[in-house]
Amino acid sequence: MPIAATLEERLTELEVRFAFLEETVAVLNATVATHDRVLGDMREEFRRLRSELGVVRSSLSHDPATEPPPPHY
Repeated sequence: MPIAATLEERLTELEVRFAFLEETVAVLNATVATHDRVLGDMREEFRRLRSELGVVRSSLSHDPATEPPPPHY
């Protein structure tokens, strides 16, 4: 019966390892899902900031042709 005991021990060890791997995959899956949400939020914020930067640039840059003449003219 030593072979059966060895097989049973090996099977038990594999079951323990499998349970650990299942837990690890679940934790990693939750982490990836969280990172995906955060990345999506960051992308949206980046788009918003780029849009605001465009507005600021256009308000700061001015065309001298559109300015009124100085008062001494």
